Amino acid sequence: MAAPTLSLLFPTHLYRARLGGAGERAALDDLAHACRAIAADDAAGQAWCAEHRYGGYTSYGSLNDLTWRDPAFADLAARLAPHIAAFSESAQFDLGGRALALDSLWINLLAPGAAHTGHVHPRAAVSGALYVAASPGAGDIRFEDPRLPLMMAAPPRKARAAAENRRFVNVSPRGGLVLLWESWLRHEVLAGDGERISVSFNYRWD
Repeated sequence: MAAPTLSLLFPTHLYRARLGGAGERAALDDLAHACRAIAADDAAGQAWCAEHRYGGYTSYGSLNDLTWRDPAFADLAARLAPHIAAFSESAQFDLGGRALALDSLWINLLAPGAAHTGHVHPRAAVSGALYVAASPGAGDIRFEDPRLPLMMAAPPRKARAAAENRRFVNVSPRGGLVLLWESWLRHEVLAGDGERISVSFNYRWD
């Protein structure tokens, strides 16, 4: 009798890498400065955050021109390009001669104790985040198994289950970390004790 085999079907890809490139440390410092300066000046963004009870600052509801507004973000877009290409290759996307193009990019300064509830990124193909800086204890990002609503009577997983068998996977932020995932993957930001500065982004399939 042949030995049994186990196949892993329908994997969910989560890409992790350093931002990298020449002058990475200076690029992160420039981004941190730009994020804080824009947060201080963006009255419309501050009003949006107050209206939506966002615990800190985000440019999500107010600015859509960051790559034009400050060269630090244009540099970031260039540094992200090889990561997007690597993710596309690993996921074996058949793009049909079309491109994954940067659609939107926004700043997040999440204050200690603040959180961001679970969500997906509609009308995008690939989403991600660069952690510009993160204080000790800054809140993790948590990814949810997309099959969770279908599991009905499935038993729980062991506390030390491998990542691919868990229902939720947490990733701790650290400066210079790039994360990429397909935009349908639900995720949230957990409350933590430290501040975190990140730049989130979406890529569309042109």
